[in-house]
Amino acid sequence: MMPLLAMTAPSGIERLTDVPMTPGRPLFHSRLLLGGLIPAGTSALTLESLDPGSGFVECSPMTGMAHWRHERRIVAHGTGCRVTDLLTFEPRFLPRLTAGLIRIFFHHRHRRLRRMFGDRA
Repeated sequence: MMPLLAMTAPSGIERLTDVPMTPGRPLFHSRLLLGGLIPAGTSALTLESLDPGSGFVECSPMTGMAHWRHERRIVAHGTGCRVTDLLTFEPRFLPRLTAGLIRIFFHHRHRRLRRMFGDRA
């Protein structure tokens, strides 16, 4: 997510599968940091489902959002995969600005994934 945003996690947690999951219960609390430095809020990272290698559904309470749902799907595609993020959210304030920032953030995230793993589409 860097350099745009960092999300803290407890020491020793590097991936979602490092934490025992109960659907609908927070895995841990996290701070959201713009540029990795500026506090921008908090999140209680909460998964409804987790299917390693195939995706997840996250419904995390977080600062600034009345509602947040992030569904990620990973599907085999040719010699690689296709990553799809479906977001539904309701910002508590400045909805148009927030939606634009989220669109920029996920565009950045997908661009970084393509750089890391190659763009075979």
